[in-house]
Amino acid sequence: MVGRLLARGMIAGVCAACLAFVFARLFGEPQVALAIAFESARDTAAGMAAEPELVSRAVQASFGLLTAAVLYGAAYGGIFAIVFALAYGRVGRFSPRALALLLAGAGFLTFVLIPDLKYPPNPPAVGLPGTIGLRTATYFEMIVLSVCVMAVSVLVGQRLIQRLGAWNGTVCAAGIFVVLTALVQAGLPDINEVPADFPALVLWRFREAAIGMQLVLWSALGLIFGRLAAPVVAPGAARHRAG
Repeated sequence: MVGRLLARGMIAGVCAACLAFVFARLFGEPQVALAIAFESARDTAAGMAAEPELVSRAVQASFGLLTAAVLYGAAYGGIFAIVFALAYGRVGRFSPRALALLLAGAGFLTFVLIPDLKYPPNPPAVGLPGTIGLRTATYFEMIVLSVCVMAVSVLVGQRLIQRLGAWNGTVCAAGIFVVLTALVQAGLPDINEVPADFPALVLWRFREAAIGMQLVLWSALGLIFGRLAAPVVAPGAARHRAG
């Protein structure tokens, strides 16, 4: 069953990535183009020669972006399927579709929203070349700590639900998650390298598009995988509904 779920997870991931690619093309790429134009104008004013493009912007914004999104989606879809297989029947009495949506929401919260609230994505021309290593390390550190916070909250929440009931236990677990997340984010260093003259609207819309792309990816992954996984984990129920 795990093998069949893995294949369906990768298919769902590729489909979700294609939807995310369309969203990124419509809302993200225009902001990237504006940021690159700002960077080029700044370099020209400083008398710096333009760096040669190894890959043209047209290819980057089309085939390059699509290829990266598909590979990203397939990998995430496969991992998502494995997590689903481990969680099904062990985390509450959820239907396959409900569990897939729950895991997709938890994945978006853990891997995207919480890290991006601390270290939001930046377009070109934002960030110093000398701090790339630091920014990458702190971002992945935030992701690891976010996963740990989610795991602790879920484990503690299960025990609280047994003692306090479903509603009170869930509320307490959510409160623990919020408090631990705030403590973790406060303990990590702040990084602010946005140029003073960078257009605020471009920066804001780029970050909106970046999070929106991830929201489309995770939402579509949960919806599509839940539909594909239902006949695998509950074939009898699926045949009964079809009849």
